[in-house]
Order: sequence, then structure tokens, then C-alpha cells
Amino acid sequence: MKIDIIISADDIKEDKIQGKSVVVIDVLRATSVIVTAISNGCKKVIPVVDVDAAREIASKDRNMYLLGGERKALKIEGFDFSNSPLEYKASIVNGKTVVMTTTNGTRAIKGSTAAKNIIIGAMINAKAVSARLKELNNDVVIVNAGTYGQFSIDDFICAGYIISLLNEKSSLEFTDIATTALYVYEQNKDITSFIKYASHYNVIKDLGLYEDLKYCCSKDIIDVVPEYIEGIIK
Repeated sequence: MKIDIIISADDIKEDKIQGKSVVVIDVLRATSVIVTAISNGCKKVIPVVDVDAAREIASKDRNMYLLGGERKALKIEGFDFSNSPLEYKASIVNGKTVVMTTTNGTRAIKGSTAAKNIIIGAMINAKAVSARLKELNNDVVIVNAGTYGQFSIDDFICAGYIISLLNEKSSLEFTDIATTALYVYEQNKDITSFIKYASHYNVIKDLGLYEDLKYCCSKDIIDVVPEYIEGIIK
């Protein structure tokens, strides 16, 4: 099993992911939202890139479709949810479909469609993700959504944590960037103490969303692995 990392949604190249198992990570906060929503009984999540496209899908039946997402970390006008995982409570999302658009995360998902499998990962389900990857037994590319096309500390250390869990399996082959992510995680196992240096962490902190940050930095609190198949996440 070979392990590689792509550092942002803007850096995805089809030849690097084709035929491989991709894990899309956007710790702060899109993939944390998706994992939470699915865990809380959401029937499916439909990720889209464009705000108007999200509104068009949801307009088919606003009783069954909920709109979630953000631009510049803020709730989109007319949407039901922002990008806070804590808003996606079972009492609201159970049995519903969430149509979601975010600045970085949904672009990373939609950009990974050449992969054999697309798994949604975050700190909150990392152990379950690693178990699923071991089942698939395929070469792995971890796609960090990044922040506005740039490298992000938060996604990178999450990738390192997932790699550390995979590293319990023999016969792994790491690219240099995967080796670096593993090293960074091994030196910084207290996630919050390292992620606090991330630019997007500080954006969210400045908005006063401390509970979001605490939640998204929590390890392995959900045992669910959402997968993107033919345009939807279940």
C-alpha cells in the first residue's frame, strides 16, 4: 500500500488519484460537518461547488432538502446551516438530505472523482477511516482541502494521524510528504496545541466558535465513514 498526500484542492491532478482510494480531509470544518451529519441520521449529503447550484437542488423539496455551508467561514444567506458541525443535530437532519457548498471542502470532494473510492475523513472519525482503508487494501492519496488553495496545518496533521494509524499495518510505502506528515503528527499528538498555529483556526477563533474548534480537534468520537459515490455522500 502506497500513501501519498495532496496539499490542497487546487493541487489535485487526475493522474495522481486515478484508481486509488482518496481520503478528503477538511478538518475546519466541511468534512467534520459531513461526518457529523451522517452519524446523526442524515440520509445523504450532496456536495456542490456553486451556491446557486445548491439552492436549485434544494428548491425541489425544501421539506426534505436542507442547505448547509459557508463562504469566508460565514453562513450563506438563506441557508439552513452554517459550516458548524454542532448545528447538524439528529433532531434536525435525521432522514433529510443536506445540500452542501463550502469554500474548500466540497471543491476537494468534487475534484477527486477520478479516484476509485472517495472517503470523507476528519479527526473525529480518523480511526474508522484507517480501518476502512485497510479493508480496501488499495493505494491511498489523502487530499487536504487546504485553505483558499494553500497548504493548511489542520488538514496536514490530520493526515499525519491517519497515516500513523495505517502505519500499524506492514508493507506501507510513503512518499516524502506522507513521511513528513507522520513525523509532524508524532511530534505533536496534542492536536490543539499544534493546530492553533493554523491560519484558518484563528479565523474561526476570531468568530468566537470555540466549541467548533474543540469538537473538530477531537480524535475518534464517531465510528462512521461516509463515502462519496456517484454525486452523493452516504
